[in-house]
Parts: sequence; C-alpha cells; structure tokens
Amino acid sequence: MDTSDRFIQFNSQGVCNHCIKFSNYENNNWFPNEEGNRRLNTIFNKIKKNSKNKKFDCLLGLSGGIDSSYLALKVYELGLKPLVIHIDAGWNSELAVSNIESIVKYCRYELITHVVNWEEMKSLQLAYLKAGVPNQDIPQDHIFISYLYKYAVSNNINYLLSGGNIATEGVFPDSWLWSNNDSINIKDIYKKFGDKKLKDYKITSFFEYYFLYPIFFNIKTIRPLNYMRYNKVEACRELSEKVGFKDYKRKHGESIFTSFYQNYYLPKKFGIDKRLPHLSSLINSRQLKRSDAIEILKEDLYCKDEIDFDKLYIAKKLGITVELLEEYIGNKNREHSSFKNWTKYYNLLKKTQNFLTNKFGILLNKYS
Repeated sequence: MDTSDRFIQFNSQGVCNHCIKFSNYENNNWFPNEEGNRRLNTIFNKIKKNSKNKKFDCLLGLSGGIDSSYLALKVYELGLKPLVIHIDAGWNSELAVSNIESIVKYCRYELITHVVNWEEMKSLQLAYLKAGVPNQDIPQDHIFISYLYKYAVSNNINYLLSGGNIATEGVFPDSWLWSNNDSINIKDIYKKFGDKKLKDYKITSFFEYYFLYPIFFNIKTIRPLNYMRYNKVEACRELSEKVGFKDYKRKHGESIFTSFYQNYYLPKKFGIDKRLPHLSSLINSRQLKRSDAIEILKEDLYCKDEIDFDKLYIAKKLGITVELLEEYIGNKNREHSSFKNWTKYYNLLKKTQNFLTNKFGILLNKYS
C-alpha cells in the first residue's frame, strides 16, 4: 500500500494502518488452524441441528469466482445442504458459466439462477458511469445481496454462507470505494443520472439490511473461509483437480465488467490500482512474499488487445459507443459522499452496537 490511499497512516515504526488493522482481524476473526476447525464444526453442527427438518440448511451465493467456488466445495465435503443461488447480472464470462456448471454437477447441488432485468441493470450501470464515482460494481453487488436475502426468506433459510474472507480481502482502503449496501446512495445517484423507473431491481434498505433480515427473520451471515486455512493458489489447484475448475488468470475474471472496471476504469480515472490491497492481503496472510508482489506490480494490468476487446464489448452491451464510454471515464470525478448516503445512520448503529457489546456483552452478527 502507498499514498494513493489518501487516508493511509504510518506509526513511529513505519507500520501502516492496514497492517495494524489486519493484525487485529487476525487476532479476533481469523483462525486458519485447529482452533478454526473447532469453531467451524461448532457453527456447522448448530446449522444442521437448527435446520434438520428443512430441505436446505443454508444458502450459498455462487459467482463462479475462486472464493465462492472453493466455499461450495468445502461445504459439500463438510456435509451441509445448501440452496445454491447464482445471480446473473449480465456480465458473466463464458468461463464463469462453465466453472459454475462443473461445481454444481460435482457437488450435486440444486441451483437457482436468477437473471436480472437487463434493461434496468443497463440503466443503473450507465447512471454510475455518468456519475463518475469510484465503485462501479455497486449495481451488480447490491442486487446479489438483495436476492440472496429474498431467496433466504422465501425458503425459510436462516444462514447465508459468504465467500468473503480476511486472507485475501483483509486490506481494504476505505478512501477508494463505498459500501454496496448503501441504498440511499444508490437511489440518489440513480435519481440524478438514471433514465427509467426501476420496477424489478430490488434495493435493500438500511432498515431491511440491519434490522428486518438479521433480527425479524433471524438471518445470519457466516464466512467459513475465515475458519480454515484458505490459500488461493492451493484452492485453485484443489478445485481444478476435483471439479475441473479453470483459473481466470486475473482477479474477478468471472465478470467481464468487474475485470474491466478494476483493471482499466479505476487506474485511468482515479489512479487506483486494486492489485495493491489484493497483494497486501496475501502478504499479510503469508501467502506471498513482498518481493514477489513488487515484481507482479511491474506487469501490465491489461494487454492492449484485452483493453480494446473489453471496451468494445462493454460499450456495445450498454448501447453506447466506445468513444462515449471513454468520455464518461474522462468526465469529472465524484466521490460517493457527494451524494446522499446512510453514513450518519451507519455510524449511529455502530456506536449502539459497541455500547451494547461493552456494557452488556451482546454480540451482534457474531458469526460473520
């Protein structure tokens, strides 16, 4: 990490806030050892016990990426019965589709593929490009979460299994991106730059996300990869040997848009190279040497042929020209905070959670 993260800080020993934060995570939330196995077995046994009379004991979102794919394999081997959901937002690579089919077939899972209304998704993606904000993946990411909750409620499932993990995502610069759950931010951006009414696109509100689903419907989010030794290279090798999984060669290769946004849009428009936190996470989790990470950073994010192909594909799919796509990228940069957002509500919630934890020992979302 470097000062492209404008909030980065270094202590008197030259250690940055990201490494300190990761160390705190490591001590309190990351257990790649026997202690993790014990904790995970306890959690999974509780899931099985509480769901013994149900067809499914948990819900698992499967994108086709390595994290969710490896989680799907481990869940199968550990004997859970998940309902597997794939949300198709219109940007799947052919390889992602193939990998999903291979995993589902090997694990004999029941898969529901929900295809998002493309005209509405297209309108949202264009609105975000016109807004010129950093996190262009919010239209996809938000609908993924919204539909996972929807399917959990409709199938009476209380446990969501997430592939999110500390080992590969523990370093995350707050100054670069914005929460994909901020429904107020989504609505304000779309109000200013959208061009049609959203009828099918389900926006999950602050109340629903933090109160309705976790409290009224008692839905808990669990990140099992935080309780096991999760090494990206080893996971890909195991998936390849057992399932026939094929590596994407670049992060988020399962989504054509996400790959383009992270490897072209962010560096060109905001000077953000997301390889920095990705590689920093792997260094902190002892999967990669710092010297090797520096060598990786010398490589080009994209080769020119990839850039040209993806720009043409994305522009055509969005119904615009490549020139207009480049114009959006070159327009004024805006921060998410310049639009209405739920920050004050989130900060109040966190203060309340901390008070309850410190005063009464109440732990909310303790499994996540």
